[in-house]
Amino acid sequence: MSDQRALPVDTLLDVPLHQAAERSRELRDAGFDGVFTFEGPHDVFLPLVPAAAEGLDVMTNIAVAFPRSPVHLAHAAYDLHLASRGRFRLGLGTQIKAHVERRYGAVWSRPVERMAETLRAVRTVLDCWQTGERLDFHGDFFDLTLMPPTLSPGPNPYGTPPLLAGGVGPRMLRMVAATADGLLVHPFNTDAYLRGHLLPSVEAGLAEAGRTRDDFAVVLDVIVAAARTEEEHERAVAGARAMVAFYGSTPAYRPVLEAEGYGDLQPELHALVKAGRWADIPAAVDDTLLHRLVAVGTPTEAARILGERAALAGADRLGFYLPYRADSECVAEVLDALRKPGT
Repeated sequence: MSDQRALPVDTLLDVPLHQAAERSRELRDAGFDGVFTFEGPHDVFLPLVPAAAEGLDVMTNIAVAFPRSPVHLAHAAYDLHLASRGRFRLGLGTQIKAHVERRYGAVWSRPVERMAETLRAVRTVLDCWQTGERLDFHGDFFDLTLMPPTLSPGPNPYGTPPLLAGGVGPRMLRMVAATADGLLVHPFNTDAYLRGHLLPSVEAGLAEAGRTRDDFAVVLDVIVAAARTEEEHERAVAGARAMVAFYGSTPAYRPVLEAEGYGDLQPELHALVKAGRWADIPAAVDDTLLHRLVAVGTPTEAARILGERAALAGADRLGFYLPYRADSECVAEVLDALRKPGT
């Protein structure tokens, strides 16, 4: 990992397209180096276009891969890399079976293998455009052999964008380390999970592929609840607790809870979700678990936690995840403290 003071810090661009330029300027002026979008209530790619025009690094974190073809993903990545003048990173994720099948109407099967092939296929398409070589990709899920010259955008002057993917479980983590240009660490993480599960899996995947850590980027997202007043603290903790409860209800994230001795909480939260008891879910997350997952405290305290977790993960970039609309001055204080020597 590079010097902590030089660690780029990104945050969520949480607005629709027509507000993206103004919000991007606000986040840039607050001190962020980049922004990312996620597959939520708005399109994951379009808001990054005006953000790129504001000089920010831009990334999808994440775009759901399985409902899209590798060529669709390659086109979006190519154009955003061009629009941002080489500052785009394509971050992909699997989502869970229920969303892929019932929200997107797409196919869910063998997620680790399908994601690995998707990464290889997108890279093959981008390389085809970059080098002019014939498109010739064959796999278990995709056969890509047709790319007429009139439909190729040609070489991108900024090269091909990095391809990153998210992972939580050991098989997915090993595959991402062996195949992708980097890992998107889900914001639902703790020191114990990073130390005991994520980092060993990444090292194993790199070793299997004959790669070194220099060949691979780690983008660490951390939920932040920073505050200077009691009112700010209550709002920040309420937002963070709700997000922790939401993520904790998902079976795919149970390994994080198990690393902290909270494995039995996952089915409890899941049952509340299935019963539609959304208002009761946050209360199930106690303060001990909240503080293990979230950077809670004053701006200085939150910055210290962020710096320590980034150092533990060997992070190359830090994702500043705010599950509430924080005061811009408070956020700027966290960033300033994070970038001070010794943080």
